[in-house]
Amino acid sequence: MEATAIAKDIGYPPRKVRQVADLIRGHNVEEALEILKLTRRVAATPMSKTIRSAMHNMVNKKGGTADAEDMIVKAVQVDEGRILYRIRPRAQGRAFRIRKRSCHIKVVVTMATDDE
Repeated sequence: MEATAIAKDIGYPPRKVRQVADLIRGHNVEEALEILKLTRRVAATPMSKTIRSAMHNMVNKKGGTADAEDMIVKAVQVDEGRILYRIRPRAQGRAFRIRKRSCHIKVVVTMATDDE
């Protein structure tokens, strides 16, 4: 049994969020949350919120009988979101573009021992 959670339009570039996603992929949920708590990356906060959401989705699916120790982070997918374009004034009336990137995070959590 699997449960997913999706966080959209996170205000961090996907490249930086993927570095955090690589740390937790394949761990159980409890270990993943501990790793994210000790990670000094700013993208660890939305990643942990998404993992908690997927964990609670699993609990609701199972009927309130699932523990965090029994769940594994099966997949973490970080996709590009929309890009906000801003303008930076430069010399002689020119303007340079600033691209503020965002991303979408998708976390899939599964049970460690699937009895079904």
